[in-house]
Amino acid sequence: MKLIADLHTHTIASTHAYATVTEMADEAAKLGLFAMAVTDHARTMPGAPGPMYFESLGLIPQYLKGVRILKGIEANICDYNGNLDVEEQLQNHLEWVVASMHTLTLKGEPSVEKCTNAYLKAAENPNVNVIAHSGSDFFKYDYEKVIPVLAKNGKLIEINDSAFRYKKNCMGNCVEIAKICKKYNARICVDTDAHFTDTLGRAYKTLEMLKDIDFPEKLIVNTNIENLKSYFDEKSISY
Repeated sequence: MKLIADLHTHTIASTHAYATVTEMADEAAKLGLFAMAVTDHARTMPGAPGPMYFESLGLIPQYLKGVRILKGIEANICDYNGNLDVEEQLQNHLEWVVASMHTLTLKGEPSVEKCTNAYLKAAENPNVNVIAHSGSDFFKYDYEKVIPVLAKNGKLIEINDSAFRYKKNCMGNCVEIAKICKKYNARICVDTDAHFTDTLGRAYKTLEMLKDIDFPEKLIVNTNIENLKSYFDEKSISY
């Protein structure tokens, strides 16, 4: 089992990432990836690009180096009502919206109850494709309550390989999330959150974990081309 798409990546437009779109696409092509989502950070993240960057993503060809480039954004859930720091008009303009929580962009002391409410509200947003790296202890939420709602609303729950590479205190939560996704037949995507070419498409530790818990591949949208194309069809994303 391996990735055929990486659906959460960053370029030099996020100023703490270090490769261009072309360099990332070139690496994706070398790895044999079918697709890559360019999801640079939204405006409340320090160093994020401005609105014109996202409005102009259409200048990038649909295919670059033979890889389908999804024009997207990593939006910040900016309050406990599940609002994003991306205007609805811009959300509608993009092909791919990843929503996540960060300590730098979500103000106010978190609690399980408040984070649960934020994710439930974000689940109602039709533009959101992915709920990203939600295995943080700091933003802990009620997995049993939220995951079935995300699944019902067509959201992909991301298992982010960076937790296994850099944030090992989150590993246990990620395993628990994966097990609950399996329990409720919730679709997931396995992503790298790559900020440079050397990690793009290389989610080995996460894939190993999913194999260990006998996670069904039919629920992973980006390890199987038929699964991915089916999701694209569902969301009217061309390929």
